[in-house]
Amino acid sequence: MYGQTAAHAYQAIEKTANTPRELEAFILTKAASRFQAILNNWEAEKQNLRTALQYNQKLWTIFVANATSPDSTLPLPLRNNITNLGIFVFKRTNELLTKPESKKLEILIFINRELSAGLRT
Repeated sequence: MYGQTAAHAYQAIEKTANTPRELEAFILTKAASRFQAILNNWEAEKQNLRTALQYNQKLWTIFVANATSPDSTLPLPLRNNITNLGIFVFKRTNELLTKPESKKLEILIFINRELSAGLRT
């Protein structure tokens, strides 16, 4: 599924998720799991980093677009938090695309897992 766009992945998973929150939690966990697999076997798997980063970036593009949409029903503080996290994710993604370092990947795993856990509560 590395080659699928985030939108296609989102649509495929949507069929099994009961709520939009469950869907978002699932895809964040999936992205974090991809990153973790790469991190766990860095030398053998780092060639998959670009694809995993692009997938994650597409997910975060959707999250930020929804948070910044004038039609968003989310509370303003939450919208701001999502947007700020998205900006950080985009910056870290660009850093990793330019100069891959395993240590820099850990924060993206943490962010995705924590947000996923929050969506499940």
